[in-house]
Amino acid sequence: MSLIAGVALGSTGHIAAVTVATIVAQDLLGSPTLAGAPGATVVLGAAIGSVLLSSLMARRGRRIGLVAGYSIGVGGALIATAAVILRSFPILLLGTLFIGFGNSSNQLSRYTAADLVPPAKRASAIGLVVWGATVGSVVGPTLVPVASSIAPAFGLPALAGPYLVPVVFMAIAAILSFVLLRPDPYAIADDSAPRSGAPAVTGEAVLALGQMLRRPGVTAAIVALVAGQFVMTLIMTMTPLHMTQQGHGLGAVGIVLSAHTLGMFALSPLSGRLAERVGAVRAIFIGTAVLGVSAVMAAVAPPTGGDLLLVALFLLGLGWNIGFVAGSALLSEHLEVHERTRVQGVADALIWSSAAAASLGSGVIMAAAGYTALGVLGTGLVLIPILTLRAHRQALAHRRPEPEEEALLP
Repeated sequence: MSLIAGVALGSTGHIAAVTVATIVAQDLLGSPTLAGAPGATVVLGAAIGSVLLSSLMARRGRRIGLVAGYSIGVGGALIATAAVILRSFPILLLGTLFIGFGNSSNQLSRYTAADLVPPAKRASAIGLVVWGATVGSVVGPTLVPVASSIAPAFGLPALAGPYLVPVVFMAIAAILSFVLLRPDPYAIADDSAPRSGAPAVTGEAVLALGQMLRRPGVTAAIVALVAGQFVMTLIMTMTPLHMTQQGHGLGAVGIVLSAHTLGMFALSPLSGRLAERVGAVRAIFIGTAVLGVSAVMAAVAPPTGGDLLLVALFLLGLGWNIGFVAGSALLSEHLEVHERTRVQGVADALIWSSAAAASLGSGVIMAAAGYTALGVLGTGLVLIPILTLRAHRQALAHRRPEPEEEALLP
């Protein structure tokens, strides 16, 4: 429960900050071209945080790593607040970079949950922890207009208010994780996983990591996770700015973003059950198909058609969620306990690095070709995980212990 509570609180602060990222950037710069930069630095911070926090976890345990990530996120939110007050875009980027560390803790929590259960239950455990972010998906965007309206009463710019949300919520997440996450999950981790024979000796660390990343299950999982995150971020990042340009207010933006993040998190337990029932690989195919449909809908949605865009963004979140839960389970399935922290950190670093590129590139693409181009590009990119999974089909099937599971592969 402490993991779920931490994710619920941390995601509330993170999503509130992301909701206003492009709007604050355009306000400071006067142009949408680099409006995706704060969103890019948030996910870049998550990428850096994934590696650094995973390294810290390997030495000090999961609990200390999670607390450190949330604490750095609080500092980043304070810096971002100062950036809005000082009207400094570089300081804003620094603050959002550190906010990303808080999201690293949110994301690494799912692997912590996977450590605590047998292989057959890992997808459900991951789904439950990811579900904790449902609180953030609902509460985070709705707090944006509230915080914006309250901020002037304290002598702050309206757009500074939303960055105080992560200050409060990530601080509580850090305190709860430090107090309640005992004993450390490493001390009670389940050690059942396929034995690979990969060396774990410190002197062979680089070779061992390369061998682990080349395993078909690990490769397929990382490609699916990266592609899903890239497509989702590409379309989602520019949606608030697209809507405000078409005359929608912050309230309407908050509703659409709430629907999107609700799709990202609310059905996570069902995504976990789906992955356990049909297999992680088949679930990834299903999630990728939903992503493709949502990208098409976003591309064809009329500029003032908030309802169609709302459905598209909900499905965008749902497709990402199915692939995210299934991909995370597949990754843990092909790693032993002593291997997981290192590879999971690398995997999340790749996920958030690609998301940073998508976030930054989305502003350039939208400025040059419009919002529709983002949906068209996303539709094409969903083919990458499909082709990768099919290329590794035989190897993945051979890793399954039950013949009926092997028969479920597309």
